Amino acid sequence: MKKFALAAILAAISVPAAAAPGDSAFTSGTATATIVSPIAISHSALNALAFGTITPGTAAGSVTVTTGGVGSDDNEANLLTGSTNSADLFTVTGDANRSFGIVTTGGSVTSGGNSMTFTTALASATGTLSGTGSTTFNVGGTLSVGANQAAGGYTGSYTATVTYN
Repeated sequence: MKKFALAAILAAISVPAAAAPGDSAFTSGTATATIVSPIAISHSALNALAFGTITPGTAAGSVTVTTGGVGSDDNEANLLTGSTNSADLFTVTGDANRSFGIVTTGGSVTSGGNSMTFTTALASATGTLSGTGSTTFNVGGTLSVGANQAAGGYTGSYTATVTYN
């Protein structure tokens, strides 16, 4: 009976269970990747952001060209009647139906040491590639014309950047 009582007492004392040596469990995880066509941008050689032919005023002014290529002035800088204005044109290619963001910088145009600054404008800061992976967008802008700006043919450049969203 003493042995039975001793066994009952020992069984009543709680001892943490220990895993048997080498006991383990495992499962497999998964990994995925999606490769898309790189996004690319090209400039149309036939288009440029053209502010037109302008006569400066005695006060600083500006000329604006919309993304649709329509020019207007603020009556300080005067856009000549019949002047050719145009928005710039870019083509974007990449992964079909993928959305992207557009950023353009401003810049300056110069002629013989004289310069004027301009800002660029977009119809939208985003776009979506077509089902064939291509689309275009236009860039307009506003040119700041100085008071009595020097005559000359002014040229410059700016940057357009596209990035997948």
